[in-house]
Amino acid sequence: MTAILSREMKAYFVTPLGYVFVGVSFIFSGAFFFLFTLTSPTPTMGVVDFSTMFTLMFFVLMVTVPLLTMRLLSDERRTKTDQLVLTAPVGLFSLVFAKFAAAFIIFVLSTAIMLVYGLVLSRFTDALNWWTLFGHIFGLIMVGAVYISAGLLVSSLTENQMVAAVISVFVNIGFLLTTLIASHIPSAFVAEIVANLSLLGRYERFTVGIFELENVLFFISIAVVFLFLTVRVLEKRRWS
Repeated sequence: MTAILSREMKAYFVTPLGYVFVGVSFIFSGAFFFLFTLTSPTPTMGVVDFSTMFTLMFFVLMVTVPLLTMRLLSDERRTKTDQLVLTAPVGLFSLVFAKFAAAFIIFVLSTAIMLVYGLVLSRFTDALNWWTLFGHIFGLIMVGAVYISAGLLVSSLTENQMVAAVISVFVNIGFLLTTLIASHIPSAFVAEIVANLSLLGRYERFTVGIFELENVLFFISIAVVFLFLTVRVLEKRRWS
């Protein structure tokens, strides 16, 4: 598994893909930080407000995270090297998890660097709530885990990278629209289940510094389900 992880990590920086993702993340987060936090007139209720910046990043990541996942499995299928991987002496879950971990590490590094914004503000104000900042970053990392695992599943279903990216974006948007979809479901029981799948609603709990185990387990569970489905797709292809 470590060999696959190492190979995938190197692949992100042998090609421009890793640099593009990190660069785009920095450009958007830096612009949002400057426009909505650094130049904010006055801190809300005496506390620096990061909410606008991170909420906008939530939406940006719906589009940018598929850049990390679109080639993970689809490219091997396109180049006909997938059979070599599928017949390698490594478990399918180890294979899938290694690819997930590579993308997740890149994502975490690009997100964690947002702590620098807190260090910048701490030099100019005492109104910075570090727990709120940690909550925003941790929430994005949890959302990223779901986006990456979903993108990995989509990547296993097609050999076209662009198709994988576009479908992944729509899947991510689907998570955003769960509350709206739930409001049009006649069955109250089913509507509640669908509404509870909203990533934004659970993410917002982290943004106020509330770290609930229930919400952490929710994000982890969704990611695990997508990884399990990816393994099943590869398992079916291995024996077909």
